[in-house]
Amino acid sequence: MSTCDIGVYGLAVMGQNLALNLADHDNRVAVYNRTEAKTREFVDQKVDGKPVEAAYELDAFVGLLKKPRVILLMLKAGGVLDTVIDQLLPHLEAGDIIMDGGNSHFTDTERRAEMLAARNIHYIGLGVSGGEEGARHGPSLMPGGTQEAYARVQAMLEAVAAEAEGEPCVTYLGPRGSGHYVKMVHNGIEYAIMQAIAEIYDVLKRAAGMSPAQMSDVFRRWNEGPLSSFLVEITANVLAYVEPETGQALVDLILDRAQQKGTGKWTTQDALDLGVPVPTISTAVDARIISALKAERQHAASILQGPSPRPDGAQDQLVQDLEGALLATEICAYAQGFVAMRAASAEYNYNLNMADIAHIWRNGCIIRAAMLNEMRQAFGENNDLPNLMIAPHFASVLAARQTAWRNVVGLAVQSGIPTPSLSSALAYYDSYRTARLPANLIQAQRDYFGAHTYERIDKAGEFHTEWQGN
Repeated sequence: MSTCDIGVYGLAVMGQNLALNLADHDNRVAVYNRTEAKTREFVDQKVDGKPVEAAYELDAFVGLLKKPRVILLMLKAGGVLDTVIDQLLPHLEAGDIIMDGGNSHFTDTERRAEMLAARNIHYIGLGVSGGEEGARHGPSLMPGGTQEAYARVQAMLEAVAAEAEGEPCVTYLGPRGSGHYVKMVHNGIEYAIMQAIAEIYDVLKRAAGMSPAQMSDVFRRWNEGPLSSFLVEITANVLAYVEPETGQALVDLILDRAQQKGTGKWTTQDALDLGVPVPTISTAVDARIISALKAERQHAASILQGPSPRPDGAQDQLVQDLEGALLATEICAYAQGFVAMRAASAEYNYNLNMADIAHIWRNGCIIRAAMLNEMRQAFGENNDLPNLMIAPHFASVLAARQTAWRNVVGLAVQSGIPTPSLSSALAYYDSYRTARLPANLIQAQRDYFGAHTYERIDKAGEFHTEWQGN
């Protein structure tokens, strides 16, 4: 009997928790997983009397749903999603809605939306952030699709989303792949901030000689000020964790080889296609790639020479400088993400509202931070702001922290401690505030070897010089 308001297909951790969250908010939820045992395990161990109905065949799953049907796919991005959609289509009718809650590439979402629209089926690319805890108790949600489809699921999504100052952290973002684009950039910013925090940790460890417990106290204090954010908060908790079995800080026992799922790389790739610089995000991706070269790095460490950091005991000033450097770098990471979204909005006709994006990132998601309130205000005053760094509040913050920022990068360089994120962000800031960059020389070189021409500052037009004839 068709009694369910929504169906959740895919019962990995995120799917399970979103299903429970939906059930907690007066929705009758149908659930299905391709592996029957997974569905039975979920029902037996997690449902606990909630309005959840399980199906063990695809047609039975669809049959549980009220018309027009709403199906949320919580599956790994890629070809498997196309396969599942193809399997669902014979069971669907015009007006039904499919929502993709995975980390799909926005171009795949564009393609699927176009294909399904031809069959009069709505497709919503739904960015979901917040991890397991967020999915269960309130994620940040980033939907893109038709306004008609969003209107039908709006109340449902608003009910399960996180809240910030009483407002749900979800809003209609735009057509087709816009939601997954915003989620992709969210993840790119996440890469950059995580890398920056890791570099700060490395400087505290190697230049200040701090133990994980001492560093935990530092991050905990920082989380009470302008750096207040989810990532700073969990860093304090990670550094404080002592493994019962060994009595050691667990962070010291974890292999220094970071993994990635590709969304940071996608952000960089599309930004390059759009001609938008996102160096701090790109550097964070590069840092994860080089971390994976563990065996090579171990070999190189016995060959390549560099300075050895020597803690000088002046911890208080260094900690203060590191706080400023991290804050400035995070601002630059957000700025680069918003610039990428602004360019994509124009290129792909998404009509993104940057203030709305800052709003829905204020809670529930991985990059939630106190400073997003000021970002929302800045874009609320000017949605066409070309770069967050020039908004009065953030320009002032960067100016006040730039000396500390430069001190940290200088110390790291002198000590041989790699800080690619902090350094790239500082170079981005300095490049953006420089009225005349040395690109004039690059244009002269290009004209010299390839006759690519150049422009002049004293007259209009394009020019070429026979450089060797001078």
